Amino acid sequence: MTGIVINVDVRERTGTGGAREVRRAGRVPGILYGGQKDPVAISAVSKDLLKAIRSGKFLAHMIELQYGDEKQPVIPKAIQWDPVTDLPVHFDLYRVEAGSTITVDVPVKFINQETCPGLKRGGTLNVVRHTVALDVDAGAIPESLVVDLAAAQVGDVIHINDITLPEGARPHIRGRNFTVATIPGRGGAATEEAAD
Repeated sequence: MTGIVINVDVRERTGTGGAREVRRAGRVPGILYGGQKDPVAISAVSKDLLKAIRSGKFLAHMIELQYGDEKQPVIPKAIQWDPVTDLPVHFDLYRVEAGSTITVDVPVKFINQETCPGLKRGGTLNVVRHTVALDVDAGAIPESLVVDLAAAQVGDVIHINDITLPEGARPHIRGRNFTVATIPGRGGAATEEAAD
């Protein structure tokens, strides 16, 4: 759990008119769905929601939803942005049942780039997947997947099987050892030098 708590109110009016009314009041409309319950129209204070989003731990992490005295773990699923103001105009949250397995996009973090021999010899880090979809226990969502480049050479290809996944986590895409990143040489010269 990230420690992020979003206070919400239940919206009485739905649809375009209801959403505009909520936005005029300085709030952002949203929907809470999933689990065994019906979807619920909700709203959150715009500045509180924006602060949570900018924390960097909002999407793909479990947060708490508070309505009155009730708290419930949820996963943010989507945010819609205004193309002019770049502010959130709608959000979707997904209920998390205790002990359930969920699919989340986990960011990939690359470490030791400054000491990577392949990058020092003229290679470039080509990130194919900035996030990887994992099936994980709702209470054990990892912050990130770490790729150590300390021994990576020019021409190396980093596959999902090369990354140590947290216990109980597995890639959502199965049966394929997909590429996460590559280290190609510049113009082929670094690759030929590495081969020698």
